[in-house]
Amino acid sequence: MLSKRASVMDASGIRKVFDLAANLAEPIDLSIGQPDFEVPEAARAAMKRAVDEGRSRYTPSPGIPELRLAVRVRCRERYGFEPEDVMITSGTSGGLTVALMATVDPGDDVLVPDPYFVSYKQLVLACGGRPIFYDTYPDFRLRAEALRRAVTDRTKLLVLNSPCNPTGAVLPEEDVRAACEFAREHGLTILSDEVYDPFWYATRPVSPARFHAETITVNGWSKSHAMTGWRVGWAAGPGEVISQMVKMQQFTFVCAPAPAQHAALASMDTDTEPVRRSYLAKRDLACGMLTEAFELVEPQGAFYAFPAAPGGSGAGFVRRAIDRGVLVIPGGVFSERDTHFRISFAAADETVERGCRVLVELARGPAA
Repeated sequence: MLSKRASVMDASGIRKVFDLAANLAEPIDLSIGQPDFEVPEAARAAMKRAVDEGRSRYTPSPGIPELRLAVRVRCRERYGFEPEDVMITSGTSGGLTVALMATVDPGDDVLVPDPYFVSYKQLVLACGGRPIFYDTYPDFRLRAEALRRAVTDRTKLLVLNSPCNPTGAVLPEEDVRAACEFAREHGLTILSDEVYDPFWYATRPVSPARFHAETITVNGWSKSHAMTGWRVGWAAGPGEVISQMVKMQQFTFVCAPAPAQHAALASMDTDTEPVRRSYLAKRDLACGMLTEAFELVEPQGAFYAFPAAPGGSGAGFVRRAIDRGVLVIPGGVFSERDTHFRISFAAADETVERGCRVLVELARGPAA
């Protein structure tokens, strides 16, 4: 009755944590990657205006022309590359979905960083591909030797994610250039997930599209503008690939939500620097407490930390944390290992402080 596609995909491990915590009255939630600030006023006003003016119908599948042009300008002026084509997607996840649908055939191998965002593995499997993981432990850097060990004669795509969910790592330019050189050497397309681009704490992230023309860049407004439920993102890349992604979108998402596209356009000039500074302070608060009891690579971007779990079991430590009312995610959800856990500091400072205090107490106390 069910498809093989459904059987090879696993349910979200993040949602499983919610099931474990269902009986908690007032959990300290450090689990979900959802910004704790408000959607910018310009976006909210534009959304209301679009609805009031009847701009709620289907748009062209690639998105409204004004927003596509604004994204093209953003690619050139902020990210330093000129894309052949641009489309508006139904969130960054929608962009990842149609990008993989347009490029991966059954039997193709896709190089995926480990640790990884949960969707990469499952979407590759859904397309009939095989995720091949290249190791970034212990410091979450990209290494050419790890790529060489992972590549096969069936490899088609190399996935990069910087800033990274779940580790908070930001690839330095030398790593990005090395990845691009590797991709050229092996004839690979790069799929670059840059949705956390505004959240950097030392060095601004570098897009591989600057150095490798065969790059599909996906990004969006979910994290930078707290528009997680509005489902609007963008993709840029080679014209041949984008045209096929548009075709895939026509038969799946149809188009990104129309009012949200107008809201995204209105928010293009929103200054995200105050949010970046706020999250730098949250990073410092969380890591300042966690380093008292955990082995931790300080995150340089996004809004996550990925500490090593005491006793070596992420799942075991997370169960203990949930018993104390703190929601965090076991590292095995994001990795082929279960040695770490993920904490999101996208929460009120008081929540971050309370949660980290409990986690430190657990790490210092006897194992259950």
